[in-house]
Amino acid sequence: MIPLSLAELAAVVNGQQSDIPDPDAQVTGPVVIDSREVAAGSLFAAFAGERSDGHDFARGAVEAGAVAVLATRPVGVPAVVVDDVTRALGALARHAVERLGTQVVALTGSAGKTSTKDLIAQLLERLGPTVWTPGSLNNEIGLPLTALRADAGTRHLVLEMGARGTGHIRYLAQLTPPRVGVVLNVGTAHIGEFGGREAIAEAKGELVEALPPAEDPADGGGVAVLNADDPLVRAMAARTRARVLLFGEAADADVRAENVRLTERGQPSFTLRTPTGCGDVTMRLYGEHHVSNALAAAAVAHELGMPAGDIATELSAASTLSRWRMEVTERADGVTVVNDAYNANPESTRAALRALAAMGRGRRTWAVLGEMAELGDDSLAEHDAVGRLAVRLNVSKLVAVGGREAVWLDMGAKNEGSWGEESVHVSDADAAVDLLRSELRPGDVVLVKASRSVGLERVADALLKPGPAADPGDNEGEVAARWV
Repeated sequence: MIPLSLAELAAVVNGQQSDIPDPDAQVTGPVVIDSREVAAGSLFAAFAGERSDGHDFARGAVEAGAVAVLATRPVGVPAVVVDDVTRALGALARHAVERLGTQVVALTGSAGKTSTKDLIAQLLERLGPTVWTPGSLNNEIGLPLTALRADAGTRHLVLEMGARGTGHIRYLAQLTPPRVGVVLNVGTAHIGEFGGREAIAEAKGELVEALPPAEDPADGGGVAVLNADDPLVRAMAARTRARVLLFGEAADADVRAENVRLTERGQPSFTLRTPTGCGDVTMRLYGEHHVSNALAAAAVAHELGMPAGDIATELSAASTLSRWRMEVTERADGVTVVNDAYNANPESTRAALRALAAMGRGRRTWAVLGEMAELGDDSLAEHDAVGRLAVRLNVSKLVAVGGREAVWLDMGAKNEGSWGEESVHVSDADAAVDLLRSELRPGDVVLVKASRSVGLERVADALLKPGPAADPGDNEGEVAARWV
């Protein structure tokens, strides 16, 4: 974060100083929402959660080195008091980004945001110091926290933007105005909340509407990086004043993949073509769906000056930076565990199943699946379709975990032509672990995937190391820091 005195901080966020003996004292460390993460010079933002209140940890945060607390009431230690901590964080992020003048790349989409963000970050790191969204901290809290990690040496700021409805991405883009905006796809994730794919497209397209015009002299003008293979995304070209750069496998895509294939291990390989050249890519990630993610990242890197050959080399070396997203681990006995349990929607689950089928050629495959949340009236049909797809892909065994939605997964598999030995419904993660431990054989491949609320990472964790899995979203205020 750029150094900021408490007096300046109060002015930026329109707050009142409380119990501050020295208004010139400077915030020089990170802004945090968990007092356990406080470092010398930090600003501790206090949020009230369902089970605990960050204000109760204010004194401990200051004792641990925080310069002050951002709070909604006096807390007996140096604090800047505001009406709304979330809005104050946003104002602080906007101020910091404007002062830094760093290159902001923002991306959104129904599926693949985090994986693509990780790829973009790894490519841009080769061009200069880069700060990026950790995990999926992509909402009105997570995005400012990420932006406030940038400092005077930061060249690129890569931000994932999620949404729960219309207007959310527009608000995030106002906090951290991007020069480059990437839209990956429009799917059915959380369609129950949005009300349809067209409404999702309307919300995701707010990103390209926020970009500066192509002729803007600042940094070369705005650039909208759009998926040429998704009609709803391609149509967003009409909603932006920015220059449009298409990626995909379509013949007219500016950045495209040719000769796409999977290796014997299920890793995508292709020829990358950009306006400045081409290169061969064989990725370390698993599943053909990463081709589209890689092309989006390649388009951003191309736009920011990386040669095609270097892009291909870096894509071939890139790995996943975020937990529980197609994490592939092989046990000593040859069992391969694919932990993709951070989240799930119909598109990402189908992609994971296809990756499992590719990885498991000649081996037994297990799909341990749970609920895909927030699908509204489409939930039955989508869970049924995923169960059917598991059968069509010849997955050896489907283990459907949980309640009603898991029953629908199992039902879809059975209606497609499976039988009891191929598809089974279990009540919870513990039951799934017991089943797997009793039936897994050396060489088997196990995919674990469900929406975050299901907590199926416990299954993968138990298969790899006995004991409870850690919760990456744990913090004192229990503040959700991600959207879809």
